[in-house]
Amino acid sequence: MKTAVSVPDDVFRQAEKLARSRKISRSQLYTEALKRMIGGEQSARESVTSAYDSAFADHADPFVTDASRKALLDVEWDE
Repeated sequence: MKTAVSVPDDVFRQAEKLARSRKISRSQLYTEALKRMIGGEQSARESVTSAYDSAFADHADPFVTDASRKALLDVEWDE
């Protein structure tokens, strides 16, 4: 589907440069960006959760487990 959108000149120039560097069309660049935004918010949250689960999972070494739990106490969580 064709569509017309307006973007600031500086954003357009940066997008053009990025598309050239990746050797893809402008349409493909915008499509990939939109797909990431549409599906990315939930995926990003799941990725972060998965990374934390992996990094701070219970380990055989109680020192690592304790240090991981203490590290999480210092994190400011945004919702």
